[in-house]
Amino acid sequence: MGKSKILLACDEANHVCDKAQYKEATLWEKIRLNVHLIYCRACRKYTKNNLKLTKLMKSPEVKTIDQRDKQAMKERLMQELSNHQ
Repeated sequence: MGKSKILLACDEANHVCDKAQYKEATLWEKIRLNVHLIYCRACRKYTKNNLKLTKLMKSPEVKTIDQRDKQAMKERLMQELSNHQ
């Protein structure tokens, strides 16, 4: 088996990481990703951050701003910007 069959470039590794998070990666892709992660610190960090983000987004504690509060913030920002011009 040649090097090109097992080794992934970083952009490919990140794509496979994304696919793996959504259970869309094949077994072969996951194997290749894990081999890549052995020697690539940057992609290990990407994978770690990707896992954190996915976990946070699934958390029921994620809160959004009420639409009225958002509009009030926008109006206040616009007022402050106009005061400084």
